[in-house]
Amino acid sequence: MLQLTRSFMKSRVGVFVALAFLGLIALAFIAGDVSGSKMFGGVAGGDRVATVGDRKISTSDLTQGANNAVNQLKQDNPRLTMKEFVAAGGLARAVEQLIDRAAVTEFGASHGITVSERLVDSEIAKISAFKGPDGKFSQAAYKAILQKQGISETALRRGMTDELVARQILLPAQYGAKMPQDLVGRYAALLTERRSGSIALLPATAFAPKGEPSAADLAAYYTAHRNEYIRPERRVIRYAVFDDSAIKSIPAPTDAEITAAYNAGKARFAPTETRRLTQLVLPTEAAARAVQGELAAGKNMEVAAAAKGLAAAALPPLTRDALQAQSNDAVAAAAFAAPQGKVAGPVRGLLGWTLLRVDAVEISAGKTLDQAKPELAAALLEAKKRAALSDFSARVEDEFDKGGSLGDVIKELALAAKLTPPLVADGKVYMDPARSAPPELARVVQTAFGMEREGQPQLAEVIPGKQFVVYEVAQIAPSAAAPIAEIRPQVMADLMLQKGSVAARAAAEKVQVAVRKGTDIGAAVAALGMAVPPVQRIEMNRQDIVRQGQIPPPLGLMFAMAQGTAKLLAAPRNNGWYIVSLAKITPGIVDSKDPLFIQATSELSNVAGREYADQLRAAIRAEVGEKKNQAGIDAVTRHLSGGN
Repeated sequence: MLQLTRSFMKSRVGVFVALAFLGLIALAFIAGDVSGSKMFGGVAGGDRVATVGDRKISTSDLTQGANNAVNQLKQDNPRLTMKEFVAAGGLARAVEQLIDRAAVTEFGASHGITVSERLVDSEIAKISAFKGPDGKFSQAAYKAILQKQGISETALRRGMTDELVARQILLPAQYGAKMPQDLVGRYAALLTERRSGSIALLPATAFAPKGEPSAADLAAYYTAHRNEYIRPERRVIRYAVFDDSAIKSIPAPTDAEITAAYNAGKARFAPTETRRLTQLVLPTEAAARAVQGELAAGKNMEVAAAAKGLAAAALPPLTRDALQAQSNDAVAAAAFAAPQGKVAGPVRGLLGWTLLRVDAVEISAGKTLDQAKPELAAALLEAKKRAALSDFSARVEDEFDKGGSLGDVIKELALAAKLTPPLVADGKVYMDPARSAPPELARVVQTAFGMEREGQPQLAEVIPGKQFVVYEVAQIAPSAAAPIAEIRPQVMADLMLQKGSVAARAAAEKVQVAVRKGTDIGAAVAALGMAVPPVQRIEMNRQDIVRQGQIPPPLGLMFAMAQGTAKLLAAPRNNGWYIVSLAKITPGIVDSKDPLFIQATSELSNVAGREYADQLRAAIRAEVGEKKNQAGIDAVTRHLSGGN
């Protein structure tokens, strides 16, 4: 609510979009900052970008963090380039935030505010991404995610430590912050303020010149707007998938191998006896013998147990070894010595004196060598296939390491090579985002986009131990502006739209002058003599706009203007111009008991608390001391921007 209120107080609609974009860049950068990579440590500007107290922020941290940030942002904007990221201020903002974090941690250390290893362990265990199917922390999931994200455990723990120290220092500074009630009232009243006005749109298409532009105009426009036609990097992957069926001449298991396997697993094929038991545990031997007498007289065990406030427990089918493992040898011996239908005991167990009723006895005859032979032969053959597949995949990797080609391996396997359509970095098909790379390539697309050149064959698992893929990048189309010859109709349409937008602005300025002189906006638009959409008459309060979710820019401008004024606003992408006229403002009134007032009090107090924390962070930074290495920052900037 507060952010909407504050945005309405600004006159430049659109600045918030830019700020949000920069904020996203900064957040994504910080997320990538915890990489443990040591790449790019030897730039010409030195090995660090800043020193904060005794802590150094290295050029490798900054570089790898920027790479990770751009990769994350490309998920939403595949066209984004590192050069654009740097030009938008993402790198500079990230340096400042890294310095802030380091300063707070250094300040904490100098005043005895530290974080124990056990606390870091506890915080990591709370992260849902690290939990297994049982909802508990999974070491395997933890390692897998760190490996996938390219984050070292040391770097993760360092980042967690920084965050925990910052919580201890900064959160108390903002706790209990309050805004004056008069100020809260003024903000809350803004949300019930009502405004009346009009919005007119002069679309660029209505003012665009007829006919085709000259070749010179088209070329000049394309040159000036090349960045708007940048295509993302595309890669075509050549691949083949194989499993153990591709391995020929796997020998069948011999009789000796089958016999050895039978002997090794003899216990599995031996006769077995399992019993279904009902167990009653009593605290003393005397109590157990008393119940034993009742049972001998014909009383049911469940009834006898219930009379004493106890319960008899039905056990699942158990072998003697299984029963011994969960109780003791004496209980197991007694249970397996008694015939079916009889009660064994009392015998001393782990929890007391035990009576066991033998409900059923199930005996398996086991299997002889001849009976087990088909089962063993199939298992041995499967094991041989897996071993052969593993050996073959290891040999393929070795051949690739020595310069072997993908074609040779595909020929040896007698497979048909496949080619993907051009893919972008997120695995989607270029110009057809509804389609993705084949499922068998899901694990390798990211690796393929990390390869430096074409023709570098690799091997990867599709299904661990069962299915593999050999692949290489067959074609790389770098991210670049599309040739004008391929997109001439689009460039022409954009140029004509731009020309139309220029003419629409000139017309909008005429309407604005007329409105300021007292002419009704509808009459002023009609005087242009152009076929344009009808003027919209608006009357609403801020809450009405909030309910719309995404606020149209002209409405946002109307709620940031002074009464009796008319302003112009460009429609996105040269689509025309809006004329926004505000006729009347009716101030809102909010009682101190109104839920809106209470909500505004809470939100404004939170803002005040954050301001206190920001001021404390600035003071900490000044006390700890910092020294930027501008040469290092410039070197990273040049490197990431493609300079020398």
